[in-house]
Amino acid sequence: MDALLGTGPRRARGCLGAAGPTSSGRAARTPAAPWARFSAWLECVCVVTFDLELGQALELVYPNDFRLTDKEKSSICYLSFPDSHSGCLGDTQFSFRMRQCGGQRSPWHADDRHYNSRAPVALQREPAHYFGYVYFRQVKDSSVKRGYFQKSLVLVSRLPFVRLFQALLSLIAPEYFDKLAPCLEAVCSEIDQWPAPAPGQTLNLPVMGVVVQVRIPSRVDKSESSPPKQFDQENLLPAPVVLASVHELDLFRCFRPVLTHMQTLWELMLLGEPLLVLAPSPDVSSEMVLALTSCLQPLRFCCDFRPYFTIHDSEFKEFTTRTQAPPNVVLGVTNPFFIKTLQHWPHILRVGEPKMSGDLPKQVKLKKPSRLKTLDTKPGLYTAYTAHLHRDKALLKRLLKGVQKKRPSDVQSALLRRHLLELTQSFIIPLEHYMASLMPLQKSITPWKIQPFSQDDFLRSLEHAGPQLTCILKGDWLGLYRRFFKSPHFDGWYRQRHKEMALKLEALHLEAICEANIETWMKDKSEVEVVDLVLKLREKLVRAQGHQLPVKEATLQRAQLYIETVIGSLPKDLQAVLCPP
Repeated sequence: MDALLGTGPRRARGCLGAAGPTSSGRAARTPAAPWARFSAWLECVCVVTFDLELGQALELVYPNDFRLTDKEKSSICYLSFPDSHSGCLGDTQFSFRMRQCGGQRSPWHADDRHYNSRAPVALQREPAHYFGYVYFRQVKDSSVKRGYFQKSLVLVSRLPFVRLFQALLSLIAPEYFDKLAPCLEAVCSEIDQWPAPAPGQTLNLPVMGVVVQVRIPSRVDKSESSPPKQFDQENLLPAPVVLASVHELDLFRCFRPVLTHMQTLWELMLLGEPLLVLAPSPDVSSEMVLALTSCLQPLRFCCDFRPYFTIHDSEFKEFTTRTQAPPNVVLGVTNPFFIKTLQHWPHILRVGEPKMSGDLPKQVKLKKPSRLKTLDTKPGLYTAYTAHLHRDKALLKRLLKGVQKKRPSDVQSALLRRHLLELTQSFIIPLEHYMASLMPLQKSITPWKIQPFSQDDFLRSLEHAGPQLTCILKGDWLGLYRRFFKSPHFDGWYRQRHKEMALKLEALHLEAICEANIETWMKDKSEVEVVDLVLKLREKLVRAQGHQLPVKEATLQRAQLYIETVIGSLPKDLQAVLCPP
């Protein structure tokens, strides 16, 4: 029992409104408060228009009590419009990601921990960034002084549900541009009736006479190895519009021009290398960046990424400075000016206009950074990096055969997604196995005995338990692991796994205490030791009841019984201190 108690360190005890005030922060909302259900999905809805005198201007923020700082308003305005180099006529959908400028605010929806504990790491709510999902319309209009109608409808959320929110915008935006405010108010009221996002459940989300049916993945789901299946449709009238995924993009369409370099791009993402993506338009830029950052699933992408970024962004100076190494960020841009500004970056991907018809488009070439020209840079991956692993030629042949046979793009995407998933898993599984070996034996369980991670020991273990057991790709796996150890992704993975193991140890420790004979242990113990046991057990019980420790209900009940038994054995004065009336 003394060993179980351990001697390690103790832990210290609405209506529509114009853009509102500039103060940062927001009041926490209870589930019954107005817009509480709306805020489970969206932070706010914004309308950005073009003003001849002001340029881009924030016309509406809904709900009108949502507070954006001046810096956030400015970022939303600039990021919601394609820059002048894109020449986007008609309707364009794209997305951006921006930093919250007022610090982490009180969440409207207090269920973040509950949702995040059940969602895969890639789908958890962003704690310090907003996603913006944009529907931009630019059409000729002789009634407007400038000759063009230019307006964006923007959904701001902390959820990375790009497929869902793009589908939602394609329903809402055309109607809004025709009918304006009343339509938007009605839609937001409908969203305020939606059930909260629930990983693992199929949800029916009614909006504008349509029921959108979605399923948010759960972290206990098995990884998809085949194209997603449609859900069972209930007796719904009208029949629901089924979204196969809330977040997955058409990977094959995004990566068509760079398929021959997928291995290199995957390694650059794994190592958290700075990468500039220069595209002809915000939709191509944002989809390419989001596709690249999804390559590492189920590993959490721990670096910064900006699907669409402009020279007006408040972080422009931070990302373009030459006084320090380029930051670990994937930056999507459309302005060729960035080629000149960021030519010191080690990796630049220039992609051209997407071509969907016919055979596989011409693949971009791998070029040395010295070939980079300030103006008129041709499509290509400009990098001096050499991939550690050989490319998978069988995959390329399979995808090319699919193009020739006109295989559906979603099937091609599933093949590509499965390849990337298996590649990441093959890389991570040896790390997981080694990490598990650092746990103490069951007989010596204490909460503080996780052994340190030794890079040399791990690399030696690869000879018998390396990625070659599950992956056919040849190459310098050891060199790739050595570079991975220096990356933000190793740091993020290790911190998360160490935290999970520490909680598991603490839970096992509590179970071991509850299985011991408490009365026998107390016989030769002083009052100080007994009181210390009560305090430790209470601390663990509070953490366990807050769902921070993975323990069974029976263990909680037994721990409570132990506390009562121990307190009952103490003198009345101590009982009064430990259990005040």
